[in-house]
Amino acid sequence: EVHFVESGGGMVQPGGSLRLSCAASGFTFSSFDMSWVRQAPPEGPEWVSTINAIGGSTFYTDSVKGRFTISRDNAKNTLYLQMNNLKPEDTALYYCTIEGTRPRGQGTQVTVSS
Repeated sequence: EVHFVESGGGMVQPGGSLRLSCAASGFTFSSFDMSWVRQAPPEGPEWVSTINAIGGSTFYTDSVKGRFTISRDNAKNTLYLQMNNLKPEDTALYYCTIEGTRPRGQGTQVTVSS
């Protein structure tokens, strides 16, 4: 069974940093492109970033380019999202997911507020 455990969220002031982690299990992690998706109710899910299976290509939504960095460790079946210069509009529940599929984990909450 595919399973994700996201962690690393918290509350930070604008300009702060957080590093999210996602431990994946139940599938061959190194064979799949992986993504981070966020949701801030009442809005729907928003794609944030994608990394290809071997980690050689990364993609970002415009609003996070230059501030967020996605990475992965295939030996540890773990996906990361380094978030710098956080802004209040980054406040959301962040999920990791296999690219093109719906989030399955519980997510990790990121709150940016002064």
